[in-house]
Amino acid sequence: MYTINSINLKNTVSEVEWQTRVELAAAYRLMVIHGWDDLIHTHISARIPGTEHLLINAFGLCFEEVTASNLVKIDIDGNVVDPDCPFTINPAGFTIHSAVHIARHADQCAFHVHHADAIAVASLQYGLQPYSQYSAFALASMAYHDYEGLAVEPDEIQRLQEDLGTANFMLLRNHGALTMGLTIGDAFMHMYDLLKACEIQVKIDASRDDPIFVKQRIIDGIKAQAAVVHTGQTGGQKTWPAMMRRVKRMHPDFDQ
Repeated sequence: MYTINSINLKNTVSEVEWQTRVELAAAYRLMVIHGWDDLIHTHISARIPGTEHLLINAFGLCFEEVTASNLVKIDIDGNVVDPDCPFTINPAGFTIHSAVHIARHADQCAFHVHHADAIAVASLQYGLQPYSQYSAFALASMAYHDYEGLAVEPDEIQRLQEDLGTANFMLLRNHGALTMGLTIGDAFMHMYDLLKACEIQVKIDASRDDPIFVKQRIIDGIKAQAAVVHTGQTGGQKTWPAMMRRVKRMHPDFDQ
């Protein structure tokens, strides 16, 4: 009988796929470390470079149970690629991920969370406000998608794609947050920035004081700065190895 830790794919898949599995498993453990997980719900998905296959979590596992080997390999339609795989995926969650991976082929990773502060800000008519440096990063590449109920209807895919456009950050009205990244590390950094921005906004709004807004000219110029500081070789790819080391210290089984 299969158990969540009885599978070890390290020597049965390509080096590229194994590296993607290890990094994606680390991302799931970081969700736990930061308190972003939501029982067994929400997802992070990653494309295996050089293929049309995606990796996503097995439906029914807590995020602290996700390992490199028990991630599920699927095609863009959500079909499990390995006929011997004992796990299934959540079809509601995959609707969002299939939509964004189809539309953004160059982006390897999509992060989706149901964080309370993100839902709170997404549910405000005025959305994310320029209250902080974190919000400036997000507002430089921001999109919104209206709530349509549980994301299980195929016709929502086109609307998701149209609303996302070229943005790296999206607030899903009444639902949560989504970020995209050229790498898993970049998508993580984008989500970190977005959730910090939402947390700060909730605190400021609760203070009932008058906030100081980041000027629009700064937001207009910050996208290029963010590409240097938070993503790419000098940003996300500097932070990401440190995050991988943190996961290894706190959850040493993630890369099995």
